[in-house]
Parts: sequence; structure tokens; C-alpha cells
Amino acid sequence: MFETLKLEFPGELAILTLNRPEKRNAISPQMLSELQSAFDTIEKSHARVGILTGIGKAFSAGMDLEMLSAIARQSPQENMDDSRRMARIFRRIWSFTKPLIAAVNGAALAGGCGIATLCDFTLAVPEAKFGYTEVKIGFLPAIVSVFLIRQIGDKRARDLLLTGRMITAAEAKELGLVNEIVEPDRLMDRAKELAAVLIEASPSSLTRAKRLLTASAASTIDADLERAVLENARIRCTPDFKEGLASFLEKRKPQWRGDSE
Repeated sequence: MFETLKLEFPGELAILTLNRPEKRNAISPQMLSELQSAFDTIEKSHARVGILTGIGKAFSAGMDLEMLSAIARQSPQENMDDSRRMARIFRRIWSFTKPLIAAVNGAALAGGCGIATLCDFTLAVPEAKFGYTEVKIGFLPAIVSVFLIRQIGDKRARDLLLTGRMITAAEAKELGLVNEIVEPDRLMDRAKELAAVLIEASPSSLTRAKRLLTASAASTIDADLERAVLENARIRCTPDFKEGLASFLEKRKPQWRGDSE
């Protein structure tokens, strides 16, 4: 059914696994499309709780290199469409009708970090790394910023988004991005234990509680996301983005120009 994902339904669980280990589970256009389809399937299924994890050494290394390379050749409209697809995924995870648990098995960077930390619960192995690294390649962490500021506050969000630094699982827990740190051989067992606690609760209560938690912020989130989508698309046309992308792909130090448009 899926090429970039695995979806299983053991009992009342849905286990969704990012399945591109040879690419460190990097995000591609196909993965974004398949994630939307997988969430549709989970929403309509008998599953009460979803677990999201990755295969291999990384949870997700962020945007696929081929996708990054293609961006440099895209039209403004194609860039806008790409930005909206990412915004839809992030919002879908944030407002999903059933509880979602991220079991972060390794590095979660850029868009992968957004996917990992927007779930209701985020469990991580001690070796996991987190980071919104977009500024290092002349990109903009616009879409994730909408949610991150609400999660950890303005000052802490500025630190992570403006420096692009990577943080350990321990610091991510201290900031409130991770709920628990779990040894690798216990990660999925612990996710299933947490899922079992949630399954014991009334499904109607959980659905209504999630709706209540998101309803008050939804209109503001949507307005902020629209601005973020526009900025995300616009920066792709700047010389600094093109230079940052080229230097990243060529593994050299970027020569920034500082042009804003």
C-alpha cells in the first residue's frame, strides 16, 4: 500500500513507521502524500491510538536531498504548493483526532523534528538528536515556528530557530519537546505501555479532550500558518537560499550575500 511507510494495526493500535532507512527516513513528496493517506486510514480505522516511529538509525533527517535539489528549479507556484503540503502535515499531526505517540529512535532534524515533536507524546532514545537546522542552509523554519513558540515559549524558540543548533534528547526533555527518555531496547515497549493507558480511557472523552485542546488556538494557528507558508515559499527564490543549498550539496562553506528578496 505504501512505499515510504509501513502501517500496521496490532489490536487497537496503529503503528506508522517511516520506512526509508537508506535515506535516514528523509521526507520526500511521496512520503508527505503517503503520510496524509496513512493518517486518513488511521482516522477511519478501529485503532484507538497511533504510534509513529522510524526504521534504522534515524527518525527522520529532514527534507530529502533530491527534494531540496528540485526546489531550486521550481516555479513560485510550485514552491507555494510544497509549503502548503508541509503545513498540512504539521497541522494534521497537531490536531489529529486520536492520540499520537512519537517513538523517536534517532536523529529528528528540520521537518523530521517537527513531525516528532508535534505528536501528543514524544518518547526518545538517549542518543536522539533534535534540531531545526534550516538557517544553516539559507532556508527558513517558518512553518514549524508557528507550533514551536506555543510549545516552549518565545525566548527558547528563538534560540533553537535562529542558531539552528542540534540538541540532545536530555535538553529536548528539559525544554518540553520530549516527555520521556527511554533506552533503545525499551522504546517500542514503553510506547505500547503508554498507548495501553490511553486505550483504557473513554474514546469519546479523548476525542473531545483533543478537540478542546486545539479548538481555542486553531484560528490563530491557521492565520499564522498562512503567513509562514508565504515566507517559506518566498525564501526559496532568494540568492542566499540558492547558495545555501548549493554549498550543502557540494559540502562546502556557504558564501552568503544577505539579500532579503
